[in-house]
Amino acid sequence: MDVPTQAVWTGWIMFGLVSLPVQLFPATRRHGVDLHEVHAADGARIRHRRVCQAERREVDSREIAKGYETPDGRTVVLREEDLEALPLPSRHVIDVIGFVPVDGLDPLLFSRGYYAAPHGQAGQRPYALLVAALARAERAAMAKVTLRTRERLAALWPRRDTLVVQTLLWPEEVREPGGIGSTTAVTGQELELASLLMAQLPGVDLAALHDEYATALEQLVAAKESGGQLVRPAEPEPAVDLMTALEESLRKAAGHRHTPD
Repeated sequence: MDVPTQAVWTGWIMFGLVSLPVQLFPATRRHGVDLHEVHAADGARIRHRRVCQAERREVDSREIAKGYETPDGRTVVLREEDLEALPLPSRHVIDVIGFVPVDGLDPLLFSRGYYAAPHGQAGQRPYALLVAALARAERAAMAKVTLRTRERLAALWPRRDTLVVQTLLWPEEVREPGGIGSTTAVTGQELELASLLMAQLPGVDLAALHDEYATALEQLVAAKESGGQLVRPAEPEPAVDLMTALEESLRKAAGHRHTPD
């Protein structure tokens, strides 16, 4: 188990008059391959420096603060101690404001996930109660929380007897599609074949899926070093006849289901 040890937030969950001291830990981790910025001509690393525009000199990170530009163009310098004094209850309290069905949350709103852990012995019993109550109701608790310098909506629900705090985008941060989808009507027969195909195709074991980018990148690097060429995967082409494509897909799916392992 890759259990995080550094809490990113410490505070309270308020559930009515029940107060629950908690700490938040990242529920996800970044997975991927880091590529460096280099000079294309010679491969030398590119370095980005923090330069003060007024003094024309590089400054240390300890000299850097946040700046707020007022409507009249002035800059107000805000240091960490200033931001700590923000009059936001959600900086230290996740106050439950209501409940929604878990399946009623729009996945487009999901931002980052955290695990909440009870902080100290006093949090154990109310933590277990909130997890059990949410599991029984099959609902998510809605709240606000301030992480770093932003206040976010958050949804709280149980996962494997642990409370998840899922930060959400504000609704105004989600764009509407604006009619970019297709307006073409489909026939009943096409819809029936598509439904049959969905029923024929196997389920997906998400735990068995892996990021193949790193392997592909290694192959690319090896080819570049050896002077070889990689064969690009063939790009799909639009189906000329949608019904024919659906029928052929059904035949292949049925064949895979009856093929012995």
